[in-house]
Amino acid sequence: MPPVSVTDAGRAELHVTCDGVRYRAEAVGRGAAYELFADAAAPGFTPDRRPDARAAYHRFVHATEPAAVDGPEPPTADDAPLTALLSRGRGWTQLHRHAQSAAHRDDAGLHAVRATAAVRRGTQMVKVLSPAQFAGHLSGWLPYGFCYRAYDVAHLRTPADLLPLRTDTPSEPGAAAYALRWRATDPVDYEIPMGAVQRGLPGLPPHGRVGPPVLGTGFSPSDRHLVPEFVTAGVVDLPLSANAQLVAYTPDGDEVVLYAYQPEQRGWLRLAGPRWRHLLAGVPGVNADQEYVPTGDAARASRLVGWIGATAYEAVADPPEDFRVLAMTRAARYPVEALVRRFVAARWRGVPCSVLREESGWLRLRLAAPDADSVALLGARCYERGVYEVWAPAAEVTDHGAVDVAYRL
Repeated sequence: MPPVSVTDAGRAELHVTCDGVRYRAEAVGRGAAYELFADAAAPGFTPDRRPDARAAYHRFVHATEPAAVDGPEPPTADDAPLTALLSRGRGWTQLHRHAQSAAHRDDAGLHAVRATAAVRRGTQMVKVLSPAQFAGHLSGWLPYGFCYRAYDVAHLRTPADLLPLRTDTPSEPGAAAYALRWRATDPVDYEIPMGAVQRGLPGLPPHGRVGPPVLGTGFSPSDRHLVPEFVTAGVVDLPLSANAQLVAYTPDGDEVVLYAYQPEQRGWLRLAGPRWRHLLAGVPGVNADQEYVPTGDAARASRLVGWIGATAYEAVADPPEDFRVLAMTRAARYPVEALVRRFVAARWRGVPCSVLREESGWLRLRLAAPDADSVALLGARCYERGVYEVWAPAAEVTDHGAVDVAYRL
C-alpha cells in the first residue's frame, strides 16, 4: 500500500488513483464524487483560480471512476451506482452509443442497465435550472418534469458541465449554474422515460420542443457521460420535501446553498452570506437581501394529505422516515398514519392533463403524456423539455377532479 501523507494539522489526506496516477483528493457530493488536485497540468484538469485553492489544477470525477482510494474513509454515498454487465461483444463504447440513440429505446439489455439506477424513499433528486426557473421556484413553483438523482450528477459541478442538463435551450453557460435539490418522498412519483413511458416525446419535431431531445432510452443526451434521467410521473408537480435547497455552482466548481425550504412557513430561508450574494445577480427579479414566502395557490397545486384516525390534515414529508402534520408549532407536528399526494387531473378533448390553476373560467393544463397528435389537437406549447401546457375553457374540460396517489408508510 502506498504511504499515506499527513497534512500540517496532523490529519491524513485522501488520495485517489485515476487513469493510473495517484492524486490528492477530497470527497464531494456526499461521497458521490471526488475533487482531484494536481500541481501541474494533466488531461481533464483545469486551473483552479480560487483564493483558497489547494493546488494549481483540479478535476472532478464520479466516485465510480477511481481505481483505488486510500487515506481517511470517505463518506458513503446514499445511492447505488449504475451498473452494467459488459463483454467483448458489448463494451462501454457500444453501451454509450446505444444509450444515445432513440433506435435502441426498446433494447432489453439497455433496459436492464437503466433499471440499476433506481429512486428510493429519501433519494436526493436534482433539477438544473435556468435563472428564470430559479426565480420561479422562489415564487412558488414545485418540482416537475425532467430531473436526476443527485448521486449520478455529483461530478458535474461547473456551469459548462451542467449546461446539457438544463431543460431550456441555453446558448452558453452563464456565470453560475443553478439547481433545485430535494428528497424523493416515494419512488411512485418518478418514471423512467424509456420504452412505453412518455413514448411520444422522442417523436415530437425539433421545432415543437425546447431543450435537448428526449431519446426514450432513459439517458440524457451527452457525448461524454452516461446520465440516467427521470421525469415526474405524469409530468405533475410534486410537493416539496422539508429542507429542499436552491443551490448555485461556480465556474471553479464551488457548490453554494443559496436558499433552504421551510415547509411550515412555505418559504425559502436565505443561507448565502455576503461572499456569495453576487451569484444572484443574473437571476431576474430576485433581491439577494431578502427571503421569499410564496403567496396564493402557486405553491399548492399539489399537496400532501395525511390522516390520523379519520381526520385529514395537510402534511409534510421529511424523508426517508418522517411524515407529519404541517403545523407551525412543534408540539402539533404529529406523525401521520396514512399519506397521499393529491393533485387535480382533467381531460380536454380526451387528452389526460394535470390542472395547474384556474382563472376566470379557464384552466391551465399540463399534458400528462404529450405526443405529436395531442400537442397538435390542443395547440399546446412547449415551455421546457418535455413540458407542454395550454389554457382550456373550463366548460369544455371533463373528468375534472382531485386524484390521490397513496404512499405506503
